[in-house]
Amino acid sequence: QVQLVESGGGLVQAGGSLRLSCAASGRTFSIYAMGWFRQAPGKEREFVAVLRWSGGGTYYADSVKGRFTISRDNAKNTVYLQMNSLRPEDTAVYYCAAGRNIDLTYYSSITNLRNYDYWGQGTQVTVSS
Repeated sequence: QVQLVESGGGLVQAGGSLRLSCAASGRTFSIYAMGWFRQAPGKEREFVAVLRWSGGGTYYADSVKGRFTISRDNAKNTVYLQMNSLRPEDTAVYYCAAGRNIDLTYYSSITNLRNYDYWGQGTQVTVSS
């Protein structure tokens, strides 16, 4: 099993920045990819960004390209989501997710929640206008 714990959410004004962290513990050697999803009130959970844990690939939703950056620190078993130029529509609960076997070749595979085996409890991000 893998445990994921997010931190770093909060309230920020539009145009501001936040950095989310997700610390993984347990059988982390089994992780192939880690990423972030978000869920706004009344909406379905949606893909934000993902990276290959061993390095070499990062993928983003069109809505956050150029504003968000996903990165990792393997020594700390932690993945980060740097969020800049935040907008009110970025308001959501952000979830960290990890998958043992995700085909990063296909966008449909990357964005499919069912391909992720482990989830964090979520952290709230609120962007005020």
